[in-house]
Amino acid sequence: MQTDLELRTWHLCSLISGRFFWRIQFWLAVASILLLPGISVTAQSVKNGAGLRPAADTIPFREIYKHQGLAIEASIVPLDGEGRVPGVLTAGDEVSVRFRISDSATNLPLRGAFPAAWMDLLAEDGSGRTGTCQQRVKRLLGGGIFSRAELDLNAYYVLALNADPTITVVDPLFGFGGTKLLNLIKLSSPGEDWVLTDDQDRLFVSMPEADRIAVIETSSWSVKKNLDVGPKPTRLALQPDQAYLWIAVAEDQDGASGVSVLRLSDLMVVGNIKTGAGVHDIAFTADNRYAFITNRDAGTVSVVDIRTLQKVQDLRVGTAPVSVIFAEMAGAAYIANETDGRITAIDGRSFKQIAQIQAEPGIAQVRVAPGSRFGFVPNPVNDTVSILDLAANRIIQVAKVMEGPDQISFTDELAYVRHRDSEVVLMVPLSQIGVEGEEVPIVDFPGGQHALGRTSRPSLANAIVQASGAYAALVANPGDQAIYYYKEGMAAPMGNFSNYGHEPRAVLAVERNLRETDAGLYQTNVRLRQSGEYRLVFFLDTPRVLHCFALRVDKDPIKRTVAYGPRVRVEPLRKNNQFDVGQPLELSFKLTHAATGVPAEDIADLTVLIFSPAWQRRLVAQHQKAGVYSVGLKIPRGGFYRVFVISPSMRLPATEQFNLTEKNQQP
Repeated sequence: MQTDLELRTWHLCSLISGRFFWRIQFWLAVASILLLPGISVTAQSVKNGAGLRPAADTIPFREIYKHQGLAIEASIVPLDGEGRVPGVLTAGDEVSVRFRISDSATNLPLRGAFPAAWMDLLAEDGSGRTGTCQQRVKRLLGGGIFSRAELDLNAYYVLALNADPTITVVDPLFGFGGTKLLNLIKLSSPGEDWVLTDDQDRLFVSMPEADRIAVIETSSWSVKKNLDVGPKPTRLALQPDQAYLWIAVAEDQDGASGVSVLRLSDLMVVGNIKTGAGVHDIAFTADNRYAFITNRDAGTVSVVDIRTLQKVQDLRVGTAPVSVIFAEMAGAAYIANETDGRITAIDGRSFKQIAQIQAEPGIAQVRVAPGSRFGFVPNPVNDTVSILDLAANRIIQVAKVMEGPDQISFTDELAYVRHRDSEVVLMVPLSQIGVEGEEVPIVDFPGGQHALGRTSRPSLANAIVQASGAYAALVANPGDQAIYYYKEGMAAPMGNFSNYGHEPRAVLAVERNLRETDAGLYQTNVRLRQSGEYRLVFFLDTPRVLHCFALRVDKDPIKRTVAYGPRVRVEPLRKNNQFDVGQPLELSFKLTHAATGVPAEDIADLTVLIFSPAWQRRLVAQHQKAGVYSVGLKIPRGGFYRVFVISPSMRLPATEQFNLTEKNQQP
């Protein structure tokens, strides 16, 4: 497998560039920045939008930069009004960082660009202000522990839904000393399923043992609310327009089960619809008009009018319907019946049965490939994967595989097949299927050491998903306690991320990078965690534009940053900063909770980094008493050392505490 640096490089270029051709151009542009001594810039910077359009009072930052025929309008727009000071940016604000890129002469938007950006906090003592914008980009692209920006707008995160009541948050682009753990989100009980909103700001997690769903804010990686939505919520589904979240719930006191409907605008339950007995799967028509809910024990599928939130009718579809999907091209819902192997097609308007497709008993799910032409049906009992032609409503190809295929996931180019009883992941090239009677083309790769479906607690969520902005996939392996990163076209995974002792049952990629949300408009949402002077660093590879915008973030007026910044404060307890070479040395720190001042006890991931250009050591700190932690070591050589304290679970970044020097040596 490749080194961590190589893996990080692939991640970063995939994120910023999105496709192989653009990745090549991006890194050629980066190379030119690193090799050239300077950049000749003939440009115009226009404060507050002068010459384009005036800044509104509600937008505290807007500036336009013109270069090589392009106009880059940078703006920062607050998203929440609670506790805000109008007209200024303050720490604690959740904001949308936006870049509108257009032709400066015609105002035509530049589509399909891949900009990169960072928010770089300048030190209060003035350090870091003297370097050029070009030099800062060099350091930011290097990815070192001491050159990170306060907010990286090119980042994405890998989440694992664990068998215990936690969600692991990993930063795949950054790590030091073997750890990439960013946070460990604690739930009320183990999660069963999860869905992420299209804007990637909120993650909903069902917790059947707690009879609740968790609402997680991805800007702070914290549980914002736990909502009572009905007994034992399991399957979650967001309808296409994101107006409602649909939640499958178990039987209530009257013995009926069905779905609860949560309105996303105010997180209020607006409907409780009894559909039928058994577990449920959920699908929607593409126009948000109707929902289809399977009722396994009743042998029916219920059709619900989304406008009225009333059940229209129940349709008998066979025995044990376990999975439903809506295919937009066919305009029909497809329901897979586990015990008799029938796949029933229901018209999305008339609700009439338009086809019955006979497969083998034991089918687990039905999924529609990108393009909506072909369906995939895995059968873990008979070890087959059937391919449906949804235009003809018949099975046209069957792949005989091994060891319990039970989940299908897709990227733009491939279908991924997970095996319940094997570590091998199968891949089916989507461009090579569809010829009736021909053998299904299959390639594979090992997704770890243990069987992918062997977990102490099964989950409804996907164990294989597409990696952010890349022809690549993430694979959760519960037995290995790891997430594997597979680059399409390779013979094996390029690397893996440790899940830090937790058993991952599902995986998810959350993007915080700039995405094109409208023609020429690239944006992402972040939480401003600290006050101070910032440089908003912008880089575009083709055509090449590099600029640093200056802005200020004021102090938090109502202490909101306690919820989003470091959860603890660190007080070094060392009386002097000198050490004897080769002799035992103890470093101690007292940690208190930022919100209450109470000693912070039992922090499992508190580490101390002792760093010099020639030597470094990373040690796990042990709790002694009353929030006091310590590490013991021997420094083998003299010199000048920097001491950092880090805790991902407490949102404490690599924070420098003091320096160490050999006795009788001047720093």
